Amino acid sequence: MDMGQQHPSLIKVQEIQKEILETKRLVLLFSGTKSDREYKQLESSLIKLLFELDAVDTDGKTAIQNGRKVAAKDVEDLLKELEQTATHPSRLKVEQIFGDAQQLVTNELSSAEGLITEEFADRIQEIIFQLAQVKTGGKISLRKARYRALTRICAVQDIIDNCIGRQALSLPLSTNTHPSVSRINSVLCEVSKGRWDVIGLLMSLNALDNCAHLSRVLTGLLMQLDAIDVSGHLEVRNYRKRVVHEINCLLGHLEMESEGESAGRYDLAQNQSIKRIEDIRQKTTQLKYQLLQLENASDLHFKPHAELQSLLSELDQVDIDKNPCIREARRRSVVDVQAVIAYFDLKESLEKRENMKEELTNEHPSQKAIWEVLRHLSEFQKQALSFDGVRTDKNYVILEEMLTKQLLALDAVETQGNDGAKIARKQAVKFAQNILNYLDMKTDEWEY
Repeated sequence: MDMGQQHPSLIKVQEIQKEILETKRLVLLFSGTKSDREYKQLESSLIKLLFELDAVDTDGKTAIQNGRKVAAKDVEDLLKELEQTATHPSRLKVEQIFGDAQQLVTNELSSAEGLITEEFADRIQEIIFQLAQVKTGGKISLRKARYRALTRICAVQDIIDNCIGRQALSLPLSTNTHPSVSRINSVLCEVSKGRWDVIGLLMSLNALDNCAHLSRVLTGLLMQLDAIDVSGHLEVRNYRKRVVHEINCLLGHLEMESEGESAGRYDLAQNQSIKRIEDIRQKTTQLKYQLLQLENASDLHFKPHAELQSLLSELDQVDIDKNPCIREARRRSVVDVQAVIAYFDLKESLEKRENMKEELTNEHPSQKAIWEVLRHLSEFQKQALSFDGVRTDKNYVILEEMLTKQLLALDAVETQGNDGAKIARKQAVKFAQNILNYLDMKTDEWEY
């Protein structure tokens, strides 16, 4: 065989390897279960590739045999990966929770006669909390599945909140208010029906409806409202505005659902709010590192308070979009910043006391005892801020024990009726508990 001419079987194996690479991309993106049509399609494609490889005539050539063997192993690994994703305990947990939500919506739809009840809203909130607790181990497919379920149920929650708000405003209005009210009421009835249709679509309960169809229906309702003359009557104009707002919210959720599988849509790591929080966390870590390296707070060449408060302001502006995972990520980042501020504040106060020894000669004994505990707590908080392990680590156990001892030391302080000492002890106890809570947060294996 000429050196410049490849064997037809080797060319066939290389073509199959290209198909394997493309299928691998789809397998890694897959986040469903075995009952999904996509699973069956991917499984069928992979099995077909195995049959094609098995049909390749190696003609006894080692290069072709090895190429076919490597390709076959790649396909078998992908089949295993596909099954592991679809049957992973966390994936099944997400499916079970989403199934509970589907059943809840089905029951509400059949019994509520178009009304949204507070009990329904409370139960949806419980389901969102359950989903947020599902562990994914950082696996993209599992994280995507959980986030997709969360996004849909959070959308249902938003629709519920809007509806409960409207019910609280005693809408619809009486037809005696204005001649146009009856027409708006008629549209509102269609919106109520459309609301449940959208909820059914989000919860995969209605196979007949799709995003495009419902969007057309709701857009038609907006056009009807736009044609209604409500000039000269503020109450009716506000009524129409409220109905328009509800329709636009429903359209927004439909648009989000129709874009569901776009790149990164259901991966929280690609979420802009999470990216912003992560950026702030990095800045916090850098400031924390600089502060922990210093012996004295007075050695600083910058104002950490201003920078840390700026980070808190940035976090306050992060859009959590009613997503419990983003909300928790922001909360934890806020706690991290606050812990650094508390450490620096105490360090500054302790240094000031060192420079005021003469003025503190007549200080109450109990207050001196409390400040001695605070001096120890400052060192333990420094260790907590720099700790980067798990709860089974020896250093974690020691640090937790030392913090508990400081709480006992504070409990043993006799304030002797001194109001200042009582307040100081209470603040010191809170400070020690905050360190324990911070240490607990750093090691609770939470993930977004």
